[in-house]
Amino acid sequence: MGAAAGPGPLGLSNATDPCVHCGFCLPTCASYRVLGTEMDSPRGRIHALKAIAAGELELDATVASHFDSCLGCFACVSACPSGVRYDELIEATRPQLNAPELRTPAQRSFRRLLFALLPYPGRLRVLLTPLRAYAGTPLQALARRSGLLRLLGPQIEAMERLLPPLPAEGFADGFPLVVPAIGQRRYRVGLVLGCVQRLFDPAVNAAAVRVLRANGIEVVIPPAQGCCGAMTHHQGEEALTRSHATALIDSFAAVVGPGRPAGAEPLDAVLVAASGCGHTLKHYDALLASEPAWAARGSAFAAGVADLQEFLERVGLSDAFRQGLQPLDHADGSRASADRPLRLAYHDACHMLHGQGIREQPRALLRAIPHVEIREAVEAGVCCGSAGIYNLVQPEEAAALGRIKADDLRGTGADLVVSANIGCSLQIRRHLDDTPGGAAPLPVVHPVQLLERSFRASAT
Repeated sequence: MGAAAGPGPLGLSNATDPCVHCGFCLPTCASYRVLGTEMDSPRGRIHALKAIAAGELELDATVASHFDSCLGCFACVSACPSGVRYDELIEATRPQLNAPELRTPAQRSFRRLLFALLPYPGRLRVLLTPLRAYAGTPLQALARRSGLLRLLGPQIEAMERLLPPLPAEGFADGFPLVVPAIGQRRYRVGLVLGCVQRLFDPAVNAAAVRVLRANGIEVVIPPAQGCCGAMTHHQGEEALTRSHATALIDSFAAVVGPGRPAGAEPLDAVLVAASGCGHTLKHYDALLASEPAWAARGSAFAAGVADLQEFLERVGLSDAFRQGLQPLDHADGSRASADRPLRLAYHDACHMLHGQGIREQPRALLRAIPHVEIREAVEAGVCCGSAGIYNLVQPEEAAALGRIKADDLRGTGADLVVSANIGCSLQIRRHLDDTPGGAAPLPVVHPVQLLERSFRASAT
Protein backbone atom coordinates (compact mmCIF):
# COMPACT_ATOMS: atom_id res chain seq x y z
CA MET A 1 0.00 0.00 0.00
CA GLY A 2 3.00 2.28 0.37
CA ALA A 3 4.42 3.86 3.49
CA ALA A 4 2.05 5.96 5.56
CA ALA A 5 2.83 9.65 5.64
CA GLY A 6 0.11 10.93 7.92
CA PRO A 7 -3.57 11.52 7.27
CA GLY A 8 -4.82 13.94 4.66
CA PRO A 9 -8.15 15.79 4.39
CA LEU A 10 -10.06 12.50 4.10
CA GLY A 11 -8.05 10.69 6.74
CA LEU A 12 -5.99 8.99 4.00
CA SER A 13 -2.28 8.42 3.73
CA ASN A 14 -0.16 7.70 0.67
CA ALA A 15 -2.36 4.72 -0.15
CA THR A 16 -3.12 6.29 -3.53
CA ASP A 17 0.55 6.48 -4.56
CA PRO A 18 0.96 2.98 -6.06
CA CYS A 19 -1.81 3.65 -8.59
CA VAL A 20 -0.22 4.08 -12.04
CA HIS A 21 -3.58 4.62 -13.79
CA CYS A 22 -3.03 1.52 -15.92
CA GLY A 23 -6.74 0.79 -16.31
CA PHE A 24 -6.67 -2.89 -15.31
CA CYS A 25 -9.42 -2.09 -12.80
CA LEU A 26 -11.87 -0.74 -15.39
CA PRO A 27 -13.22 -4.03 -16.84
CA THR A 28 -13.82 -5.38 -13.33
CA CYS A 29 -15.55 -2.27 -11.96
CA ALA A 30 -19.32 -2.67 -11.73
CA SER A 31 -20.12 1.04 -11.59
CA TYR A 32 -17.87 1.79 -14.56
CA ARG A 33 -19.56 -1.06 -16.40
CA VAL A 34 -22.99 0.61 -16.27
CA LEU A 35 -22.08 4.31 -16.06
CA GLY A 36 -19.05 4.36 -18.35
CA THR A 37 -17.52 7.50 -16.85
CA GLU A 38 -13.95 7.83 -15.56
CA MET A 39 -15.04 9.46 -12.30
CA ASP A 40 -17.19 6.39 -11.57
CA SER A 41 -14.21 4.04 -11.76
CA PRO A 42 -11.57 3.16 -9.14
CA ARG A 43 -8.93 4.98 -11.19
CA GLY A 44 -11.07 8.10 -11.40
CA ARG A 45 -11.91 8.07 -7.70
CA ILE A 46 -8.24 7.66 -6.78
CA HIS A 47 -7.42 10.63 -9.01
CA ALA A 48 -10.12 12.61 -7.18
CA LEU A 49 -8.68 11.63 -3.78
CA LYS A 50 -5.25 12.84 -4.87
CA ALA A 51 -6.72 16.13 -6.05
CA ILE A 52 -8.65 16.59 -2.79
CA ALA A 53 -5.50 15.87 -0.77
CA ALA A 54 -3.58 18.44 -2.85
CA GLY A 55 -6.29 21.06 -2.32
CA GLU A 56 -7.14 21.09 -6.04
CA LEU A 57 -10.65 19.66 -5.66
CA GLU A 58 -13.42 20.14 -3.13
CA LEU A 59 -15.46 17.24 -1.80
CA ASP A 60 -18.86 18.66 -2.73
CA ALA A 61 -22.13 16.89 -3.51
CA THR A 62 -21.16 16.27 -7.14
CA VAL A 63 -17.81 14.70 -6.27
CA ALA A 64 -19.40 12.72 -3.46
CA SER A 65 -21.94 11.24 -5.88
CA HIS A 66 -19.09 9.54 -7.77
CA PHE A 67 -17.97 7.86 -4.55
CA ASP A 68 -21.57 6.90 -3.76
CA SER A 69 -21.76 5.14 -7.12
CA CYS A 70 -19.07 2.70 -5.91
CA LEU A 71 -20.51 -0.64 -4.83
CA GLY A 72 -17.56 -1.49 -2.60
CA CYS A 73 -17.25 -4.86 -4.32
CA PHE A 74 -13.42 -4.81 -4.22
CA ALA A 75 -13.07 -6.49 -7.62
CA CYS A 76 -10.54 -3.80 -8.49
CA VAL A 77 -8.38 -4.90 -5.55
CA SER A 78 -8.15 -8.39 -7.01
CA ALA A 79 -7.38 -7.00 -10.47
CA CYS A 80 -4.80 -4.33 -9.55
CA PRO A 81 -1.25 -5.30 -10.59
CA SER A 82 0.23 -2.56 -8.39
CA GLY A 83 -1.36 -3.73 -5.16
CA VAL A 84 -3.44 -0.61 -4.57
CA ARG A 85 -5.72 -1.23 -1.55
CA TYR A 86 -8.77 0.49 -2.92
CA ASP A 87 -10.84 -1.34 -0.29
CA GLU A 88 -9.03 0.59 2.43
CA LEU A 89 -9.31 3.84 0.48
CA ILE A 90 -13.07 3.61 0.01
CA GLU A 91 -13.57 2.48 3.62
CA ALA A 92 -11.67 5.55 4.85
CA THR A 93 -13.67 7.79 2.50
CA ARG A 94 -17.18 6.51 3.24
CA PRO A 95 -17.58 8.25 6.65
CA GLN A 96 -16.83 11.60 5.02
CA LEU A 97 -19.66 11.04 2.53
CA ASN A 98 -22.17 11.09 5.38
CA ALA A 99 -21.72 14.83 5.93
CA PRO A 100 -25.21 16.42 5.71
CA GLU A 101 -24.34 18.79 2.88
CA LEU A 102 -23.28 16.00 0.53
CA ARG A 103 -26.72 14.36 0.16
CA THR A 104 -30.24 15.67 -0.22
CA PRO A 105 -32.67 15.59 2.73
CA ALA A 106 -34.61 12.81 0.99
CA GLN A 107 -31.47 10.71 0.55
CA ARG A 108 -30.50 11.16 4.18
CA SER A 109 -34.00 10.31 5.39
CA PHE A 110 -34.15 7.13 3.32
CA ARG A 111 -30.79 5.97 4.63
CA ARG A 112 -31.87 6.67 8.22
CA LEU A 113 -34.98 4.57 7.59
CA LEU A 114 -32.89 1.67 6.31
CA PHE A 115 -30.44 1.91 9.22
CA ALA A 116 -33.36 1.96 11.68
CA LEU A 117 -35.01 -1.13 10.18
CA LEU A 118 -32.73 -3.58 8.38
CA PRO A 119 -30.27 -4.30 11.23
CA TYR A 120 -33.13 -5.09 13.65
CA PRO A 121 -34.91 -8.41 13.04
CA GLY A 122 -37.53 -7.62 15.69
CA ARG A 123 -38.50 -4.36 14.00
CA LEU A 124 -38.50 -6.00 10.58
CA ARG A 125 -40.80 -8.74 11.81
CA VAL A 126 -43.30 -6.22 13.14
CA LEU A 127 -43.20 -4.22 9.90
CA LEU A 128 -43.47 -7.24 7.60
CA THR A 129 -46.11 -9.25 9.45
CA PRO A 130 -49.00 -7.53 7.61
CA LEU A 131 -47.20 -8.13 4.28
CA ARG A 132 -47.23 -11.92 4.68
CA ALA A 133 -50.64 -11.93 3.01
CA TYR A 134 -49.16 -10.02 0.05
CA ALA A 135 -45.61 -11.27 -0.51
CA GLY A 136 -45.37 -14.14 -2.97
CA THR A 137 -49.08 -14.07 -3.83
CA PRO A 138 -50.96 -13.28 -7.07
CA LEU A 139 -51.71 -9.87 -5.57
CA GLN A 140 -48.01 -9.04 -5.54
CA ALA A 141 -47.61 -10.26 -9.11
CA LEU A 142 -50.59 -8.11 -10.17
CA ALA A 143 -49.18 -5.03 -8.42
CA ARG A 144 -45.87 -5.48 -10.23
CA ARG A 145 -47.50 -5.96 -13.64
CA SER A 146 -49.76 -2.95 -13.19
CA GLY A 147 -46.92 -0.47 -12.88
CA LEU A 148 -48.53 1.12 -9.82
CA LEU A 149 -45.40 0.54 -7.78
CA ARG A 150 -43.57 3.11 -9.89
CA LEU A 151 -45.79 5.77 -8.34
CA LEU A 152 -44.09 5.13 -5.00
CA GLY A 153 -40.70 6.22 -6.33
CA PRO A 154 -37.72 4.18 -7.53
CA GLN A 155 -36.35 3.34 -4.09
CA ILE A 156 -39.61 2.03 -2.60
CA GLU A 157 -40.27 0.16 -5.84
CA ALA A 158 -36.81 -1.40 -5.58
CA MET A 159 -37.56 -2.54 -2.02
CA GLU A 160 -40.81 -4.17 -3.11
CA ARG A 161 -39.16 -5.88 -6.08
CA LEU A 162 -36.77 -7.60 -3.67
CA LEU A 163 -39.53 -8.70 -1.29
CA PRO A 164 -39.74 -12.52 -1.36
CA PRO A 165 -42.45 -14.77 0.08
CA LEU A 166 -42.26 -14.54 3.87
CA PRO A 167 -42.22 -18.00 5.49
CA ALA A 168 -43.56 -18.39 9.02
CA GLU A 169 -40.16 -19.69 10.15
CA GLY A 170 -38.69 -16.25 9.54
CA PHE A 171 -40.77 -14.68 12.30
CA ALA A 172 -39.25 -16.70 15.15
CA ASP A 173 -35.71 -18.08 15.29
CA GLY A 174 -36.76 -21.27 17.04
CA PHE A 175 -33.26 -22.55 17.84
CA PRO A 176 -32.24 -23.78 21.28
CA LEU A 177 -29.19 -22.20 22.86
CA VAL A 178 -27.10 -25.33 22.27
CA VAL A 179 -27.76 -27.74 19.40
CA PRO A 180 -25.84 -30.96 20.16
CA ALA A 181 -23.72 -32.75 17.60
CA ILE A 182 -24.93 -36.06 16.20
CA GLY A 183 -22.55 -38.82 17.21
CA GLN A 184 -19.11 -38.04 18.56
CA ARG A 185 -18.52 -34.32 18.89
CA ARG A 186 -15.66 -33.06 16.75
CA TYR A 187 -15.96 -29.30 17.23
CA ARG A 188 -18.00 -26.64 19.02
CA VAL A 189 -18.95 -23.47 17.16
CA GLY A 190 -21.11 -20.40 17.48
CA LEU A 191 -23.49 -19.35 14.71
CA VAL A 192 -24.34 -15.77 13.68
CA LEU A 193 -27.85 -15.81 12.22
CA GLY A 194 -27.75 -12.48 10.39
CA CYS A 195 -30.61 -10.00 10.11
CA VAL A 196 -32.15 -10.10 6.66
CA GLN A 197 -31.23 -13.76 6.18
CA ARG A 198 -33.03 -15.01 9.27
CA LEU A 199 -36.22 -13.27 8.12
CA PHE A 200 -36.18 -13.56 4.33
CA ASP A 201 -34.44 -16.94 3.95
CA PRO A 202 -34.59 -18.80 7.29
CA ALA A 203 -34.10 -22.14 5.56
CA VAL A 204 -30.40 -21.29 5.15
CA ASN A 205 -29.69 -21.12 8.89
CA ALA A 206 -31.81 -24.22 9.49
CA ALA A 207 -29.83 -26.14 6.86
CA ALA A 208 -26.56 -24.86 8.33
CA VAL A 209 -27.44 -26.18 11.77
CA ARG A 210 -28.48 -29.58 10.40
CA VAL A 211 -25.32 -29.94 8.32
CA LEU A 212 -23.08 -28.93 11.22
CA ARG A 213 -24.81 -31.37 13.58
CA ALA A 214 -24.53 -34.19 11.06
CA ASN A 215 -20.80 -33.50 10.84
CA GLY A 216 -20.30 -33.92 14.58
CA ILE A 217 -20.28 -30.19 15.31
CA GLU A 218 -22.10 -28.72 18.30
CA VAL A 219 -23.70 -25.33 17.61
CA VAL A 220 -24.19 -22.50 20.12
CA ILE A 221 -26.74 -19.87 19.06
CA PRO A 222 -27.10 -16.89 21.41
CA PRO A 223 -30.80 -15.98 21.44
CA ALA A 224 -30.21 -12.26 22.02
CA GLN A 225 -27.85 -11.77 19.08
CA GLY A 226 -28.55 -8.87 16.75
CA CYS A 227 -26.89 -7.34 13.71
CA CYS A 228 -23.17 -7.79 13.10
CA GLY A 229 -22.91 -4.25 11.68
CA ALA A 230 -22.19 -5.21 8.06
CA MET A 231 -24.75 -2.90 6.50
CA THR A 232 -23.65 0.19 8.40
CA HIS A 233 -19.97 -0.78 8.08
CA HIS A 234 -20.22 -0.78 4.29
CA GLN A 235 -21.82 2.66 4.43
CA GLY A 236 -19.23 4.31 6.66
CA GLU A 237 -21.55 4.64 9.66
CA GLU A 238 -18.78 4.06 12.18
CA ALA A 239 -20.60 4.72 15.46
CA LEU A 240 -23.55 2.52 14.52
CA THR A 241 -21.23 -0.23 13.37
CA ARG A 242 -19.27 -0.21 16.64
CA SER A 243 -22.54 -0.33 18.56
CA HIS A 244 -23.74 -3.39 16.64
CA ALA A 245 -20.34 -5.08 16.89
CA THR A 246 -19.99 -4.68 20.64
CA ALA A 247 -23.56 -5.84 21.22
CA LEU A 248 -22.94 -8.99 19.17
CA ILE A 249 -19.73 -9.77 21.02
CA ASP A 250 -21.60 -9.32 24.30
CA SER A 251 -24.39 -11.65 23.15
CA PHE A 252 -21.86 -14.47 22.76
CA ALA A 253 -20.03 -13.61 25.98
CA ALA A 254 -23.35 -13.75 27.84
CA VAL A 255 -23.86 -17.44 27.05
CA VAL A 256 -20.36 -18.91 26.64
CA GLY A 257 -17.83 -18.98 29.46
CA PRO A 258 -17.51 -19.94 33.13
CA GLY A 259 -20.92 -19.97 34.75
CA ARG A 260 -22.70 -19.15 31.50
CA PRO A 261 -25.77 -21.05 30.22
CA ALA A 262 -23.87 -22.68 27.33
CA GLY A 263 -21.01 -23.77 29.56
CA ALA A 264 -17.38 -22.85 29.96
CA GLU A 265 -15.98 -24.76 27.00
CA PRO A 266 -14.60 -22.33 24.40
CA LEU A 267 -15.81 -22.14 20.82
CA ASP A 268 -13.60 -23.47 18.06
CA ALA A 269 -15.00 -20.82 15.71
CA VAL A 270 -17.85 -18.38 15.18
CA LEU A 271 -19.49 -19.18 11.87
CA VAL A 272 -21.71 -17.18 9.53
CA ALA A 273 -23.54 -18.25 6.38
CA ALA A 274 -23.71 -14.82 4.73
CA SER A 275 -20.50 -13.51 3.15
CA GLY A 276 -21.31 -9.81 3.63
CA CYS A 277 -21.61 -10.43 7.37
CA GLY A 278 -18.47 -12.55 7.40
CA HIS A 279 -16.40 -9.78 5.85
CA THR A 280 -17.39 -7.33 8.58
CA LEU A 281 -17.05 -9.85 11.42
CA LYS A 282 -13.48 -10.55 10.35
CA HIS A 283 -12.74 -6.81 10.61
CA TYR A 284 -13.85 -6.34 14.21
CA ASP A 285 -10.20 -5.95 15.17
CA ALA A 286 -9.84 -2.84 13.01
CA LEU A 287 -13.36 -1.56 13.71
CA LEU A 288 -12.84 -1.61 17.48
CA ALA A 289 -9.12 -0.82 17.57
CA SER A 290 -9.72 2.76 18.78
CA GLU A 291 -11.96 1.63 21.66
CA PRO A 292 -9.74 0.84 24.67
CA ALA A 293 -12.37 -1.30 26.36
CA TRP A 294 -13.09 -3.28 23.21
CA ALA A 295 -9.89 -3.50 21.16
CA ALA A 296 -8.66 -6.79 22.65
CA ARG A 297 -12.13 -8.35 22.65
CA GLY A 298 -12.76 -7.28 19.05
CA SER A 299 -9.44 -8.72 17.92
CA ALA A 300 -10.06 -12.03 19.70
CA PHE A 301 -13.57 -12.33 18.28
CA ALA A 302 -12.46 -11.52 14.72
CA ALA A 303 -9.70 -14.12 14.91
CA GLY A 304 -12.27 -16.84 15.52
CA VAL A 305 -14.68 -15.94 12.70
CA ALA A 306 -14.99 -18.16 9.65
CA ASP A 307 -17.42 -18.47 6.80
CA LEU A 308 -19.46 -21.65 7.15
CA GLN A 309 -18.08 -23.13 3.93
CA GLU A 310 -14.55 -22.05 4.77
CA PHE A 311 -14.77 -23.87 8.11
CA LEU A 312 -16.34 -27.06 6.74
CA GLU A 313 -13.70 -27.31 4.03
CA ARG A 314 -10.95 -26.63 6.58
CA VAL A 315 -12.00 -29.30 9.10
CA GLY A 316 -13.32 -31.67 6.45
CA LEU A 317 -16.70 -33.32 6.15
CA SER A 318 -17.03 -36.28 8.49
CA ASP A 319 -16.72 -39.74 6.97
CA ALA A 320 -20.33 -40.56 7.87
CA PHE A 321 -21.61 -37.35 6.28
CA ARG A 322 -19.56 -37.69 3.13
CA GLN A 323 -20.60 -41.32 2.68
CA GLY A 324 -24.24 -40.35 3.18
CA LEU A 325 -24.32 -37.80 0.37
CA GLN A 326 -26.64 -38.88 -2.44
CA PRO A 327 -27.35 -37.47 -5.92
CA LEU A 328 -29.91 -34.68 -6.04
CA ASP A 329 -33.06 -34.57 -8.12
CA HIS A 330 -33.61 -32.57 -11.27
CA ALA A 331 -36.64 -30.29 -11.56
CA ASP A 332 -38.54 -33.09 -13.31
CA GLY A 333 -38.00 -35.40 -10.35
CA SER A 334 -35.40 -37.62 -11.98
CA ARG A 335 -32.25 -38.38 -10.02
CA ALA A 336 -28.98 -36.80 -11.20
CA SER A 337 -26.57 -39.31 -12.71
CA ALA A 338 -23.20 -39.52 -14.39
CA ASP A 339 -24.95 -39.27 -17.76
CA ARG A 340 -27.11 -36.36 -16.65
CA PRO A 341 -25.47 -34.43 -13.80
CA LEU A 342 -27.14 -31.57 -11.96
CA ARG A 343 -25.56 -28.41 -13.37
CA LEU A 344 -24.80 -25.69 -10.81
CA ALA A 345 -23.86 -22.09 -11.57
CA TYR A 346 -21.92 -20.92 -8.52
CA HIS A 347 -22.16 -17.15 -7.95
CA ASP A 348 -19.11 -15.66 -6.24
CA ALA A 349 -20.34 -13.01 -3.82
CA CYS A 350 -17.98 -10.04 -3.85
CA HIS A 351 -17.34 -9.96 -0.10
CA MET A 352 -16.55 -13.67 -0.29
CA LEU A 353 -14.31 -13.69 -3.36
CA HIS A 354 -12.63 -10.28 -3.24
CA GLY A 355 -13.21 -9.40 0.43
CA GLN A 356 -12.23 -12.71 2.05
CA GLY A 357 -10.34 -14.51 -0.72
CA ILE A 358 -12.67 -17.52 -0.56
CA ARG A 359 -13.21 -19.19 -3.92
CA GLU A 360 -12.32 -22.88 -4.00
CA GLN A 361 -13.78 -23.95 -0.66
CA PRO A 362 -17.47 -23.69 -1.67
CA ARG A 363 -16.81 -25.44 -4.95
CA ALA A 364 -14.94 -28.25 -3.19
CA LEU A 365 -17.89 -28.83 -0.87
CA LEU A 366 -20.37 -28.87 -3.74
CA ARG A 367 -18.24 -31.40 -5.63
CA ALA A 368 -18.66 -33.77 -2.69
CA ILE A 369 -22.28 -34.22 -3.83
CA PRO A 370 -22.45 -37.05 -6.38
CA HIS A 371 -23.17 -36.17 -9.99
CA VAL A 372 -23.01 -32.38 -9.87
CA GLU A 373 -21.29 -30.27 -12.49
CA ILE A 374 -20.24 -26.71 -11.71
CA ARG A 375 -20.72 -24.27 -14.57
CA GLU A 376 -18.67 -21.07 -14.36
CA ALA A 377 -20.17 -17.72 -15.30
CA VAL A 378 -18.24 -15.69 -17.86
CA GLU A 379 -17.99 -12.68 -15.55
CA ALA A 380 -17.96 -14.43 -12.20
CA GLY A 381 -16.01 -11.64 -10.48
CA VAL A 382 -18.35 -8.78 -11.47
CA CYS A 383 -20.84 -7.59 -8.83
CA CYS A 384 -24.52 -8.52 -9.14
CA GLY A 385 -25.59 -5.05 -7.98
CA SER A 386 -26.76 -5.94 -4.47
CA ALA A 387 -23.81 -4.60 -2.46
CA GLY A 388 -25.54 -4.18 0.89
CA ILE A 389 -28.11 -1.40 0.38
CA TYR A 390 -26.77 -0.31 -3.01
CA ASN A 391 -29.73 -1.82 -4.86
CA LEU A 392 -32.00 0.34 -2.70
CA VAL A 393 -30.13 3.66 -2.77
CA GLN A 394 -28.86 3.35 -6.39
CA PRO A 395 -31.73 1.31 -7.91
CA GLU A 396 -31.15 2.10 -11.59
CA GLU A 397 -27.46 1.17 -11.61
CA ALA A 398 -28.15 -1.91 -9.48
CA ALA A 399 -30.93 -3.06 -11.81
CA ALA A 400 -28.63 -2.79 -14.82
CA LEU A 401 -26.04 -4.92 -13.05
CA GLY A 402 -28.69 -7.39 -11.95
CA ARG A 403 -29.82 -7.90 -15.54
CA ILE A 404 -26.22 -8.47 -16.66
CA LYS A 405 -25.67 -11.01 -13.88
CA ALA A 406 -28.93 -12.83 -14.60
CA ASP A 407 -28.11 -13.11 -18.30
CA ASP A 408 -24.62 -14.38 -17.47
CA LEU A 409 -25.93 -17.06 -15.10
CA ARG A 410 -28.61 -18.18 -17.56
CA GLY A 411 -25.93 -18.46 -20.20
CA THR A 412 -24.13 -21.17 -18.25
CA GLY A 413 -26.92 -23.62 -19.04
CA ALA A 414 -27.15 -24.50 -15.35
CA ASP A 415 -30.15 -26.10 -13.68
CA LEU A 416 -29.92 -23.83 -10.66
CA VAL A 417 -27.85 -21.01 -9.20
CA VAL A 418 -25.88 -21.30 -5.96
CA SER A 419 -25.20 -18.17 -3.88
CA ALA A 420 -23.74 -17.86 -0.38
CA ASN A 421 -24.91 -14.33 0.41
CA ILE A 422 -28.49 -13.31 1.16
CA GLY A 423 -28.24 -9.93 -0.57
CA CYS A 424 -26.93 -11.53 -3.74
CA SER A 425 -29.61 -14.23 -3.61
CA LEU A 426 -32.43 -11.68 -3.35
CA GLN A 427 -30.95 -9.56 -6.14
CA ILE A 428 -30.34 -12.50 -8.48
CA ARG A 429 -33.79 -14.00 -7.86
CA ARG A 430 -35.38 -10.65 -8.59
CA HIS A 431 -33.73 -10.46 -12.02
CA LEU A 432 -34.00 -14.15 -12.87
CA ASP A 433 -37.75 -13.72 -12.39
CA ASP A 434 -37.66 -11.61 -15.56
CA THR A 435 -36.74 -14.65 -17.66
CA PRO A 436 -37.50 -13.95 -21.34
CA GLY A 437 -40.29 -15.93 -22.95
CA GLY A 438 -42.06 -16.71 -19.70
CA ALA A 439 -39.80 -19.68 -18.90
CA ALA A 440 -39.50 -20.73 -15.28
CA PRO A 441 -36.66 -18.81 -13.56
CA LEU A 442 -33.64 -20.68 -12.28
CA PRO A 443 -33.88 -21.45 -8.55
CA VAL A 444 -31.28 -19.78 -6.31
CA VAL A 445 -30.11 -21.71 -3.24
CA HIS A 446 -27.34 -21.56 -0.66
CA PRO A 447 -24.60 -24.22 -0.95
CA VAL A 448 -25.37 -25.54 2.54
CA GLN A 449 -28.95 -26.21 1.46
CA LEU A 450 -27.72 -28.50 -1.32
CA LEU A 451 -25.43 -30.33 1.10
CA GLU A 452 -28.34 -30.79 3.49
CA ARG A 453 -30.68 -32.01 0.73
CA SER A 454 -28.08 -34.45 -0.52
CA PHE A 455 -27.51 -35.90 2.95
CA ARG A 456 -31.23 -36.03 3.71
CA ALA A 457 -31.76 -38.00 0.49
CA SER A 458 -29.87 -40.89 2.03
CA ALA A 459 -32.68 -41.31 4.56
CA THR A 460 -35.43 -41.51 1.92
